[in-house]
Formats: sequence, C-alpha cells, structure tokens
Amino acid sequence: MPHTPSDSSKSSINGRNSRYIFVTGGVSSSLGKGIVSASLAKLLQARGYRVTIQKLDPYINVDPGTLNPYEHGECYVTVDGAETDLDLGHYERFLNVCTTQANNITTGRIYQSVINKERRGEYLGKTVQIIPHITDEIKRSIQILGSQSEFDFVITEIGGTVGDIESLPYIEAVRQMKWQNPKDTLVIHLTLIPYLKAAGELKTKPTQHSVKQLLELGVQPDILVCRTEHHLTPSIRTKLAQFCNVSHDSVIESIDAETIYDVPLLMQEERLDEVVLSKLDVDLSKVDKPNLTEWKNFLYRFKNPDQTVHIGLIGKYVELKDSYKSIAEALAHAGANLKTRVEIHWIHSEQISRKNVQEKLGHLNGILVAPGFGSRGIDGKLESIHFARTNDIPFFGICLGMQCAVVEFARNVLDLTDAHSSEIKEYTPHPVINLMAEQKSITDMGGTMRLGAYPCDLMEGSKVREIYGTSSIEERHRHRYEFNEEYRAQFEKAGMIATGINPVSELVEIIEIPAHPYFIATQFHPEYASTVLAPHPLFISFVRAAVIAGPGTVNAENKEDSLRA
Repeated sequence: MPHTPSDSSKSSINGRNSRYIFVTGGVSSSLGKGIVSASLAKLLQARGYRVTIQKLDPYINVDPGTLNPYEHGECYVTVDGAETDLDLGHYERFLNVCTTQANNITTGRIYQSVINKERRGEYLGKTVQIIPHITDEIKRSIQILGSQSEFDFVITEIGGTVGDIESLPYIEAVRQMKWQNPKDTLVIHLTLIPYLKAAGELKTKPTQHSVKQLLELGVQPDILVCRTEHHLTPSIRTKLAQFCNVSHDSVIESIDAETIYDVPLLMQEERLDEVVLSKLDVDLSKVDKPNLTEWKNFLYRFKNPDQTVHIGLIGKYVELKDSYKSIAEALAHAGANLKTRVEIHWIHSEQISRKNVQEKLGHLNGILVAPGFGSRGIDGKLESIHFARTNDIPFFGICLGMQCAVVEFARNVLDLTDAHSSEIKEYTPHPVINLMAEQKSITDMGGTMRLGAYPCDLMEGSKVREIYGTSSIEERHRHRYEFNEEYRAQFEKAGMIATGINPVSELVEIIEIPAHPYFIATQFHPEYASTVLAPHPLFISFVRAAVIAGPGTVNAENKEDSLRA
C-alpha cells in the first residue's frame, strides 16, 4: 500500500452545497493564517465533516517551484505532482488528507489561464479585464473544490496582507462570492494585536485600520482572530467588536503557543468552530462534539518525552528553517511516536570540512543530509556522509542527500576518485548520478523534473522492506537527476545495495548499506507524507536507530573502513 494520508472522516451534511470559509490577514504577514486555517479544519473534521483547504498566493510566479528557498521557504509537492506553497504541508499534516494541484492557486496561474482562453477566442471578442474575467477565474478556481460533493467545507487562505496591491483581485472575488451566496460564505480576518511594552498595553488601532481597509473593498469580516502575546481582556474584546462591527463572541484570541500543534486545542477553547458553524446556520444541537482524542495523545507524547536524541540536519538553506519544514515536522512526528524529544542541530554544509567534521558532528546521534539543488555546499555534505558511514553513525539521506551518498561511496570505496553528479560537474568521467537521456532536450525548468508520487518495489530481505512492512510503496519526488544504472553492479558488489526500484522505469529509488547499523537514503521525499496521526516509518526507524546509537562518542580518528574493496 502507498504511504499517503487517508481521509477517515464522514460527511454529516446532506442536501446542501459546500460552505466557503475565507481566511485573510491584516497588519502584518507571517501571523499564521495557514496554522489557523488548518486548526479550524481539524476541529471541523473532528466533528465528522469533510474539509479541504486551499491557498491563494498573490505572487505572479506560476508556482513556487522556481523560487529560491530563502525567498519562500520549502516547496511542497502534492501526490499529483504540483509544486505548491509550504502551507499545504500544514494542511496535510493536520488533516491526514492529501491535497492536489487544485489546492494551491497563484496569480501567475490565474493570468496564464485567462490569457490562454483569450488566445483561443473563448471570450468572443470581449475586452479582457480584471472584472469580470480575472475575478471569475479566481472564483472558478475556488469552486472547483466545492463542486466535489465529498467536501462540506472549503477553507481558502488568501496569502499576503489586506491592502497589498497583488491581493486586490482576490478580495474582490471574495466580495462577489459573499454577495452571491451569503448563507454559504464566511470571512475570517486574522490580525495582530501588538503589545507596547513602554505603555504596558495591547493596542487595537492596527486591527481597526485593517478591518477598515477590508470594508473599503466591500468585505465585512464575520470573525476576527487576534494574534497576541498577551491575553485579550473583556474590554478589549468589546472594543474590537464595536469598532470592527462583529459580534462579541466573534473576537477570537490566538495567543502565542508552545507548539503549532497546540493551536487546534486553543481554537477549540475559544469556540472558533462553534462560532463558524453558528454563523453558517448549522444547528449545533445536531452536530457531534469534536473527537480530538488521538490529537491529544500525540500532544502528550510530544510534550512528555522519555529521552532526547540529537540529529544533525545538514543543508545549505539552514538560515531559514522553513526551507526544511516538512523534514523538521516529520522528525517531530517520529519523536512523539517514540516518546523522544528530537533536538535538531541545524548545520550549514558550507561550514563543514575534513578538518572540523569531528568537532561539528562528533556529538550527534544521527545525521540527516537534506535535499537541495546546485553545487553550493556539496563538499560539506560529502564530508558529513563519509563521517557517518565510517563511524557507524545512523545516516538518512533525502534526494540530493542520496545522490551525495552515492558520490561519496564511489570515491572512497570504489576508488572512482573523480566520480560526481553531472548536475555538479557536467563532464565528470564517472557520472554516478546523471540526467536521464530523454530529459536532456527539455529546456523548461519544470520539464526535467520527476514530480509527484511514483511506485517503488522493495527488495525482499532489505531493511526498508522491514521498515515499511510491505513489498510496494508510493512516494513523492522532486528532482532531475538519477542514479546511473551503469554503475549499479559495482556499487552492489562493494556493499551499497539498491533496495528500492521503480517497477516501470527501473530507476533506483532507495540505497542502503546492510553492513552499517543504519545507512538509508532515498531519491524520493518521504517527509511530504508524514502527518501527525501517521508518522512516516522511515523517520520513525531513523530516530529509533539514533536512540539506540546513544550519545555521540566518535573517536577523533575514523574507524577503519571495512567496506573498502
């Protein structure tokens, strides 16, 4: 069976169209619209409703696939191969339900679709304008999910901040939908209530101005969710309600939390789900109470670990931790499953050399080499892998991490000293990682990518087959370069075995070293499939191996390489 999230919820609405909930942001960016959206969705799902969430991103890129991780954080990949905003990862991790291409819309895609229609003559000679053509396309993209009868609620997060010029067409589309279907449409405005230390008080004026901007655009928010460092007093709630034209119980406090996984419970305490359902004319007396038992069990394990394990995450974008958001969360899920606190040591691969690798990595229980593109920091990744391999430290490589593991093994075990990936060194004499021939003529940045879920058969008797507990899996990919099959026999003779193979293309998906306590690397991205209620088995096994390994006590001199031919 493929390791992907599944929807176990059952619909409890009959004979009524999907309801649309929009989440906008005000005052400041990065307030947590994605987490609030996912938390509300979790509460509704816990009541038995079927919920999906989508993200509308105002930037003109067609998708985040070509964005530098420093610009936008991690690029998340859905099962159907869409490169999307990282918030879709939150949606899947909270709901345990897969998202698709339809769950992330950008301005680039909207305009591209409208222009293509104009070129095909679909507008019958009309002048193409923001209203109605762009706004109609936005509404169509929103309603695609609602037209699928299995969803009771479609929650739509609008990126950016109200007042941004890029988001104006989206706010106008919301205004139109609320005017067309007022009983089935609701707007939540997430805003900031700053605390002025010198004055010793919370200030509501920024929120008042933010709501005023929305009103000027024709949208009255139904609910205010107020991000704050201090609890809202009754007088502040009353003031916000009066000035922002919402009911008193519609002023919801969103106080800073210890972990993002606390937020659903905090929103439940604030009765956010009840207020939403009431405003959408749902009879609460006929609705099940939220069942969050499994979620609370996860939180208990997460907050009450029996031990701590130290994992080094070796990457080239570690200054912005959101660049590896799914990996960090997958480690957290695995740690909670094992009642283990996973302490991640964020280590920049450019800072690792042969001279300091002992100092940088010698104290770790496990080493994870992260994905990435390009040549920067490659040498540090190779040194990290060599250190883990020759010192029996549990190692986990993902995508580029696997490719680097192959290069390191080729150089230091197979004695192919010039071995490299043709991505890094185009004319290397030993391209152990290479671009497939059929992809070389494609010039589009996304054209050479293997994106989305692909099948993989696991070798009988392998460690990964034992970990997954099945002979066939399906995992998500995002890469251009592959293991070069011409070298496979040499690798396997020397002790690095291809234990996961794509049954259609016969491409190598997983490598492992059976003689090592734990040395596994995957061409795919298992972190995308890890959720709160379904931690990924590879991350569980890696953290368990790190626990067994115990404190890092590596000698200054590497142990003899028993794998050398």
